[in-house]
Amino acid sequence: MKVTLLTVTYNSENYLEECINSVIGQTHPDIEHIIVDAASTDGTLEIIRKYNGHIAQWVSEKDNGMYDAINKGITMATGGIIGILNSDDKLAAPDVISDIVHCFTDQHVDAVYGDLVYVEKKNTSRVLRYWKGFSYKRYRFNYGWMPAHPTFYVRTSLIADLGGYESHYYTAADYEFMARYLYRFRINARYLPKLIVKMRSGGQSNKTLAIRLRANRRDYLAMKKNKIPFPLTASILKPIIKLHQYYYTFFRKNI
Repeated sequence: MKVTLLTVTYNSENYLEECINSVIGQTHPDIEHIIVDAASTDGTLEIIRKYNGHIAQWVSEKDNGMYDAINKGITMATGGIIGILNSDDKLAAPDVISDIVHCFTDQHVDAVYGDLVYVEKKNTSRVLRYWKGFSYKRYRFNYGWMPAHPTFYVRTSLIADLGGYESHYYTAADYEFMARYLYRFRINARYLPKLIVKMRSGGQSNKTLAIRLRANRRDYLAMKKNKIPFPLTASILKPIIKLHQYYYTFFRKNI
């Protein structure tokens, strides 16, 4: 089964090469890597051209933000499964995509997600936080739960029916996307207990308290739209239930 990996870039020269190499190093034989660049002005395009033989398609032009770029990439995808790999992240091991595909085919599911670690920008061996997943239970959304979006893979055919990312939710667009698929439309998903992605720290939604509060407001609106009960309570609980991630960080020093 072909897997499409979408990478959105803008002035990503510092880490893009490592991201691309983590895809090249995968054991799964059928991966389509698509890069959507927002007209970068640094060395990003030189890196893309360097690896042109390993990249199925790429485009460099202005867009309306990260999720607009992801939607553009989705229209270019020809794989049966789609996943997002951020330009400053990398796949955690060579067998990640192979194991994801096996989960799809063996379990006959519509979506698969797994574990993620936040790592230092310049030292990806140093784990700052471990996002340990849970088995999929729809009711968990009532308490603000969500899978780690960079580990979320979904069948491409579903996107034509259920829609892409709604960019007006800004940093909550990934949460809205997963809530729509997993909660509102009840697709069949499976948790793969495996480390999928190493994600460099410094996400946009957590930079300051004001930004975090604004993101929580958008989470609330996404919950309300997708008919999650008591959305205000769920949006308050959403950051709180992530505290367990630090437990795994403490006990898993070498990842």
